[in-house]
Amino acid sequence: MNARTIAFSGSGLDRADHLRGDAAALARLMDGRARLLRLDGIDPVCGDDGGLAWGTLAEADASDELIFLGIDGEGRGCFAVAPGAASASVAPPNPRLWQVLGALPREPLATYGVARALAGWHARHRFCARCGSPTRLAKGGWQRDCQSGSCRAEHFPRTDPVAIMLVEHEGDVLLGRQPRFPPKRYSALAGFIEPGETIEEAVAREVFEEAGLRVDAVTYVCSQPWPFPSSLMIACHARARGRDLAIDSNELDDARWFSRAEIAEAMVAGERGESGQALGAPPPHAVAWHLLDWWLRRG
Repeated sequence: MNARTIAFSGSGLDRADHLRGDAAALARLMDGRARLLRLDGIDPVCGDDGGLAWGTLAEADASDELIFLGIDGEGRGCFAVAPGAASASVAPPNPRLWQVLGALPREPLATYGVARALAGWHARHRFCARCGSPTRLAKGGWQRDCQSGSCRAEHFPRTDPVAIMLVEHEGDVLLGRQPRFPPKRYSALAGFIEPGETIEEAVAREVFEEAGLRVDAVTYVCSQPWPFPSSLMIACHARARGRDLAIDSNELDDARWFSRAEIAEAMVAGERGESGQALGAPPPHAVAWHLLDWWLRRG
């Protein structure tokens, strides 16, 4: 893989799982040294230096539910406020948000990714999915408990696995574009892994559904946490048995085969913030960029 770190990975916080269920230990971390990550709903708030803005727990209201993000390198507890239902959006990140996130260094971006995924989950799970009763934060924000005496269901933050795949045939790769993409932007095909599927089966199904191709020789390449709202992108490579496409227009605007030279030129143009002649490459914060970079480096 390229030395460039995959976005939203590499947080420097110790998650301290062993402390989450220890109310006394968490209370000791909520001292004058503790840090509170400032959020606008679930969006980041940045300081004058362009980095994440941190405050103290004195900024939180007594009624706020606090999410324990972990312990930093100086032994300080780091927290965020669990937002209300108004922050329960699952919309893709907008360009303005990406401008902010694109300026963050590796570790702060990863820390924000954890906070966003957890904060969004809390906003969407204020009520029990089993009985409809209110839920309450537990285990430092890594659990919510139903408050009904007859239910008492425990709910946990979810991570949804998504297969994203680079499909190759005779030295070319298949990329597609969704309606929401900028002009000329193409990326790897992707889709959620369904219940009862292996990663390999999900890759094969998604490629057939979206492009009408049969694939085999599926191999794992890398993964990426993606907090929009709570996915794990599982990046794979597969080989197509043919190249005749049958595009599902409900999923894709277009899908095409691109040569190695076209991909290489588009990736270089992307580094300049431009589109290539044949396509616009996916941005560096997307795992699809790393897939293409890995493929080019394989030769």
